[in-house]
Amino acid sequence: MRNKKLKIISISLCILAALIFLHAKLWHPKQNTEITEEIKPVVGNIENIISTTGTVLPKNRLEVKPPVNGRIVEMLAKEGEVVKTGQILAWMSSTERAALLDAARGQSDESLKYWKETYKAIPLISPIDGEVIVSDTQPGQTVTASDAIVVLSDRLIVRAQVDETDIGKIKPDNKAVISLEAYPDTKIRASVEHIYYESETVNNVTVYKVDLMPEEVPSFFRSGMNATIDFIEQSRSGALLLPVDAVLNEKDGNYVLVKRNKDKKPVKTAVTLGMSDDKNIEILSGLTQDGKVVIKTQKYSLPTSTTGTNPFMPSRKKR
Repeated sequence: MRNKKLKIISISLCILAALIFLHAKLWHPKQNTEITEEIKPVVGNIENIISTTGTVLPKNRLEVKPPVNGRIVEMLAKEGEVVKTGQILAWMSSTERAALLDAARGQSDESLKYWKETYKAIPLISPIDGEVIVSDTQPGQTVTASDAIVVLSDRLIVRAQVDETDIGKIKPDNKAVISLEAYPDTKIRASVEHIYYESETVNNVTVYKVDLMPEEVPSFFRSGMNATIDFIEQSRSGALLLPVDAVLNEKDGNYVLVKRNKDKKPVKTAVTLGMSDDKNIEILSGLTQDGKVVIKTQKYSLPTSTTGTNPFMPSRKKR
């Protein structure tokens, strides 16, 4: 019986120790301090940005195909070369000419020369001014009238995919900044040239295509490159700016805490807001450039007292 009582007392002490430990850990109040910082508004530029992705593509992609089936004799156009309207891109033989020349080669040089002069090769001519973006056909290769021998582009653009919730904010001639994944440090200025009328569904999201024309096409632009586009919906220079966390949003309006020399405590002052970005917000009225704005933040720290330690844990001796 005595052993049973001792066992019950031991279990009760253990439960009591556990409850004291949990109370100290879970219900001990955290220490916090309020940090105040005084700042002044700054005058600067602010922009409303709509970000999306896109792809570098030719504005007009033109495939140059042979008029008849045959064989390529000579390729003159190289990838990256700028060509003019009427310039010869390649020479080819029709199927009949290729057969006659093959037979003449087995006879004599005079016979081969005769048939080359009598049965002329067919030139493939550039129909536009542009740049050669594909030219991988080799001399001697057999081709058909459906094969693209050379692909031309008049100019490379960037085609963006814009969510339907943002498409109403984008207008023709809106400015934008393009950043390629291959060259992320290079920012390319562009403007909206065309907004497509028909939507597409991409990953269950309705999007509209928007064509952007770069102000200058860099030499490293390549068709198919992935790009990030920042549309500048609105921009304003000379705006009075504050950090976003300096503005208090309440039911009856927006306020900032202004420190005046005669007042010990900052005064809550109503302000009218304008544009905002991820960091700053524009102040339209209620504050001047000389005003001192107080920003209050709470700093939390864990308790440093020893009241939360287990009373049954043996204490360490101080050295």
